[in-house]
Amino acid sequence: MTLNEDAYYMSLALKQAERALEEEEIPVGAVVVCQGKIVAKAYNQTEMLTDVTAHAEMLAITSAAQTIGAKYLKDCTLYVTLEPCLMCAGAIYWSQLGRLVFGASEDKRGFLSQGKDILHPKTEVTAGILAEESALLLKEFFSMRR
Repeated sequence: MTLNEDAYYMSLALKQAERALEEEEIPVGAVVVCQGKIVAKAYNQTEMLTDVTAHAEMLAITSAAQTIGAKYLKDCTLYVTLEPCLMCAGAIYWSQLGRLVFGASEDKRGFLSQGKDILHPKTEVTAGILAEESALLLKEFFSMRR
């Protein structure tokens, strides 16, 4: 993927994050692309579903697996606006995701605080795509809550 393609798909993940913000969810969005086609879109729905596991990544991984009819996402890229947490990194590991692209870093709860080895060894990682835009949505959400 080129930087322009990454920015394009991340902009679609940002649109999902904006939906989350509109629904008063923490604004994180995700898009899964497999062989040039979007196979899943999701945003955080922990409040709406009363489910602490309903992170954008988890919902997108489940949807992508159902769409392609396979539990492994080796040929897929997950675009997510915020660095995944440990739970989501575990799901990324088990799905054998081919590539992870994220926007804003999450110093406190992001998986990188525990090291990249949490992901499947074949998963490629690209960080910082549209990071400022992703971080801005999060700041907006938390400033409204205070």
